[in-house]
Amino acid sequence: MTDATPPPQVVNPLSAGPDSTLLPQPCVLVIFGAAGDLSWRKLLPAVYNLNADGVLPANFAVVGFGIGAEGDPEEWFRARARSGIEKFSRRPIDEAHGADFARCLFYVSGSFNDSRAYQQLKAKLEAVDAQFGIPGARVYYLSIPPTMVQPAVDALKANGLVSSPEEQHAFTRVIVEKPIGRDLESAEAVNRCVANSFAESQTYRIDHYLGKETVQNLMVLRFANSIFEPLWNQKYIDHVQITVSEEEGLTQYDPATNEPTASRIGYYEGVGALRDMVQNHMLQVLCLTAMEPPYSLGADVIRDSKLAVLKCLRPFDENALEHSVVRAQYIEGEIHGHPVPSYRHEVVDFDSRHNIPIPNGTTTETFVAMRVFIDNWRWAGVPFYLRTGKRLPKRASEIAIQFKAVPNILFNQNQNVPLEPTVLSIRVQPEEGLSLRLASKLPGPKVRIYPVKLEFNYSSLFGGESPEAYERLILDVMAGDPTLFMRRDAVEAAWEFVMPVLNHWEHSRSRFLPQYQAGTWGPLEADRLIENDGRSWRPL
Repeated sequence: MTDATPPPQVVNPLSAGPDSTLLPQPCVLVIFGAAGDLSWRKLLPAVYNLNADGVLPANFAVVGFGIGAEGDPEEWFRARARSGIEKFSRRPIDEAHGADFARCLFYVSGSFNDSRAYQQLKAKLEAVDAQFGIPGARVYYLSIPPTMVQPAVDALKANGLVSSPEEQHAFTRVIVEKPIGRDLESAEAVNRCVANSFAESQTYRIDHYLGKETVQNLMVLRFANSIFEPLWNQKYIDHVQITVSEEEGLTQYDPATNEPTASRIGYYEGVGALRDMVQNHMLQVLCLTAMEPPYSLGADVIRDSKLAVLKCLRPFDENALEHSVVRAQYIEGEIHGHPVPSYRHEVVDFDSRHNIPIPNGTTTETFVAMRVFIDNWRWAGVPFYLRTGKRLPKRASEIAIQFKAVPNILFNQNQNVPLEPTVLSIRVQPEEGLSLRLASKLPGPKVRIYPVKLEFNYSSLFGGESPEAYERLILDVMAGDPTLFMRRDAVEAAWEFVMPVLNHWEHSRSRFLPQYQAGTWGPLEADRLIENDGRSWRPL
């Protein structure tokens, strides 16, 4: 007897469209600082892709707000949006979707501390609501400097542009971009001023790393596969490495003339790699890697589990600071055969053009490596090695879990040539995926061991490109899902952890800063940090 029922078809998850459980609600996305770089490169292309994917509600529009527009503000904004989409969108622009998107774009020119500008914004929003049938719902994206957050949120409340947290349809939500403060005290001040105008349930502190597909997959990898979670602890894991490597420096140069075309020095100088990358992105990734299994997928349940990791991080004492944290700054070198200047040269060049008093002997770090411990039952004694830097040989982000070696018998008896370790590598960028390195026997009559990799690549398996991080995060805010956003207590706990390092550097009288050549993997001090433990950094 034959079964006439056809076998189930395997459905490509990406071709099936975005997650249907995310239901974005009709609203207006108001981008503060819409003339800025983040809006041009990331936000507008992200919203265009969501529109082209057909996941935005019909009742939706974007209103840009700020200074910087030229001529007719709305025509300028639409042209700028198109140029950003053409250059940075994961999907090529087509005329039908481009025209449909452009009709939803509007702009209001004004200063963030000018009450009259907010009245103009209010009038524009009411007109857009009437045109698109939007029930007064707003998502405010604060793509603005930290110093402008307080005047912006205060003015929104003072001008009647913030609804009650209980509103279901005419809701108000605010997205706060990093950096949230530059230390614990200023982060607490930012959180207080936002809380004066918005409830915690209305506040979404964004970290775009949490929107990356591979980072989201960490929980699935750990808790949906029975082979990993029993081994995910100090009994079987030797150590964990989290690396965020950047090729770029702080200044972009025209390859033909070698003249600077854009620079982030104005933001980065005095901030450095610890504040820019470790305090937010890398600690958030560490939390997802190390957290206990949550009892549900509820947003606050997951965020409670992540907060518990931050609370268990071993504080740095003076001895640990000397032996567990390394900072450095890049000097001139080569990237892919092209000479690049030192960080201090870029600072001097920026200073001369913008007349900003930045010291020539700046000790702002462009590289940080550290060893941290999580003092709980699961991770007792397991070191987590974090490193991040600019002007490194390649752009790559990876979480590597190295398992403990097998006993020194059978195939691991020769201590001069030990077996390669078993490593699970989770690649966050540029190619999202993971690999598992195992020991295998080479074909032939002799027993010869060779490391092999089991590979999984998102684009190869599923086809196409994964949605950009900002696409997922904007969609989540519109749907009212805060799971991938940082809660106030977690932001402050992360700052509390790094403050001893920042205070130590600030009060150190030494102007010495280790250096590394651009195009190398960092200073010798970073190698010693891990080699003193009998380990080594993974080649990427």
